[in-house]
Amino acid sequence: MTQALYRNTRAWQLTLGLLTCAALAGCDPAATGPANEAPEPGVMEATRNGPADAPEGSCWGKTVSPAVVERVTKQVQVKPASVNPDGTIGSLPVYRTEERQVIVTPRRDNWFQTPCPDVLTDEFISSLQRALMVRGGYSGAITGKLDTNTRAAVEQFQRTEGLNSAVLSLATARTLGLIAVPRAPSN
Repeated sequence: MTQALYRNTRAWQLTLGLLTCAALAGCDPAATGPANEAPEPGVMEATRNGPADAPEGSCWGKTVSPAVVERVTKQVQVKPASVNPDGTIGSLPVYRTEERQVIVTPRRDNWFQTPCPDVLTDEFISSLQRALMVRGGYSGAITGKLDTNTRAAVEQFQRTEGLNSAVLSLATARTLGLIAVPRAPSN
């Protein structure tokens, strides 16, 4: 009797343990779903899959301009006016109001060139953090990691330059003196 009770208790413990593991696996923050889908390439980090005319081996980021939609109201004639034989108006025309949405400007991907991931070394990111710190945009520790604070500082700096993205653009890296500006060929 004791052994049978022990086996039943042990079976329940194993079952409970498996159910607990299954329940915890369902709480995995990396689980797929609409809220945890991978970000669109180029929006949160640089990608080599840039626009169609991108040079071979270049890296790109992008911002997305949402579509501009307007609500248009229009009067549509349902029944025309009736005119009597003597030329007077027998009944006025009847109109109804129609409302619809019209896309004034479609959604647009705005691509910009970025340093490629192999350039983004710990030393490069440390230099980026120092450059942003000197300009008052970064106040964290120099870690050499592209963390949340660094991305926020990049986004803030680039916003003043007209680019609203946390992905470091090649133009910003050149402005900060992190990447050489190509020279014009001398004649």
